[in-house]
Amino acid sequence: PRDLFDQIMYIVRRAIFFCFIGFHLATARADWSMGPLYDKFSLTLAPGERTEILGPLYYSEQKESQSQFAFPPLFSRTVDPEVESEEMDFLYPILTYDRYGAEYRFQILQWIAFAGGKNQDEDIQKRFTLFPIFFDQSSPVPELNYNALFPIYGTIKNRLFRDEIHFVLFPLYSETRKRDIVTDNYLFPIFHLRHGNALRGWQVWPLVGAEHKGVTTRTNRLDEAEIVGGHEKFFALWPVFFKNTMGIGTENPDKQLSVLPLFNSSHSPQRDWWMSPWPIGLSLTKDRKKNYREVGAPWPFIIFARGEKKVDRVWPFFSRASNTNSQSDFYCWPIYKYNRFTSPPLERERTRILFFLYSDTKEKNLEAREVMHRVDFWPFYTFRH
Repeated sequence: PRDLFDQIMYIVRRAIFFCFIGFHLATARADWSMGPLYDKFSLTLAPGERTEILGPLYYSEQKESQSQFAFPPLFSRTVDPEVESEEMDFLYPILTYDRYGAEYRFQILQWIAFAGGKNQDEDIQKRFTLFPIFFDQSSPVPELNYNALFPIYGTIKNRLFRDEIHFVLFPLYSETRKRDIVTDNYLFPIFHLRHGNALRGWQVWPLVGAEHKGVTTRTNRLDEAEIVGGHEKFFALWPVFFKNTMGIGTENPDKQLSVLPLFNSSHSPQRDWWMSPWPIGLSLTKDRKKNYREVGAPWPFIIFARGEKKVDRVWPFFSRASNTNSQSDFYCWPIYKYNRFTSPPLERERTRILFFLYSDTKEKNLEAREVMHRVDFWPFYTFRH
């Protein structure tokens, strides 16, 4: 055991010695490599250089105004003074700190989080979260202040995908608002009443529910008035029966009827679709806008389509699909696969065998008559011209 210990210490001393030698040699040259012990090289996509020591255990990088160093997976820090940004990770994602200008966020396991900064109106606000128990935000603007102690009582603003949430002894009562739509929940998610701009709805989930929205208008980016379609929704014994009419008041109202899993259907001036049973069964599609008909039996394994889109597929034995600018074929999937895409003046073809075992790719510029050709037989051979 004593001899073994002496041999190990001898190897350690030699390794440290060569590391120091490599470090001094590297600092004397712009680019230097000692395999995984030490590597220093220039970046290719941007001005700068990168240094790596002991393989992935340490690296530092200077790229234009951004500097970064890390001891993966323990710690990393990235700083860019030009954009006033800083990012630190400790045992990511356990602890992280991010700052951009005056905005910052510090979190521990997404459970405890501190955040602050200015919103779009230049109003300062600070947040503290003990998820999902306590939420607090303070600001000189009273309208932005809120706090909540879940599930007892509170208000939350601009969080959890809602503009505002108010609850009392959740799930007994809660009210949520998203834009102009307000939903009052009683014994969430069983009872709710919903109202908004030309909208009314109710539900006793999962037994029955209905919602009506009238046709409205809005001003688009061109400062022009445009129609926002209305809808009629009804369900019973969710998720068994649905009867909806979408896009009321538009050029393409869509009537949907579902009795799952028996059948599912959709009918509009542009497209008719029907499937039974759902979600895998006989599928019939007539698309008048794209000018094609399709039969699947059962979809999506066996499909035949005719029109501007042509498909013959019996998965996994063979498939041939094409339209005006693309083609996709396979035989005994995934043994052989071929794809072609044309968008003048560019054309791309790729043939593959067993996913990435063999790949032959050609990219052509038909106007300039230039060709890029690449062949890969992974991991043994690569050819590029």
